[in-house]
Amino acid sequence: MKRVAALVAALLVATAAGAAADKRTDGALLPRDSRDAAVFRGGLVYANYCVTCHGINADGNGRAARLHTPRPANLRASDKNDQYIKLIISKGGEPIGRSPGMPPWAEELTDEQINDVTAFVRSVNQR
Repeated sequence: MKRVAALVAALLVATAAGAAADKRTDGALLPRDSRDAAVFRGGLVYANYCVTCHGINADGNGRAARLHTPRPANLRASDKNDQYIKLIISKGGEPIGRSPGMPPWAEELTDEQINDVTAFVRSVNQR
């Protein structure tokens, strides 16, 4: 839980730093439709739904990773495009020929949340 709090704190600091660099005069920290806002919101979704398996560093080494075969994907090194990421988040792994350990989230998350977590995954991806 401390790691999740640290992730959220790091997201807040990064978001505030990015907003400070943006010379906005309308008082908004981040425009709702900006990529930075989507990454921030996606980080919150990730911290609540994904971190247990994919890990605080999105490297596939979460606390529950050892319970899965195959292990959760290392999202930092993923070569998947946004459409594929959204598909696996929505439908889960098994329907698309991947790990049955990846649950479907379409009934739990809104389309906006799925888009936001996709933006977050893309932001931590090192490819």
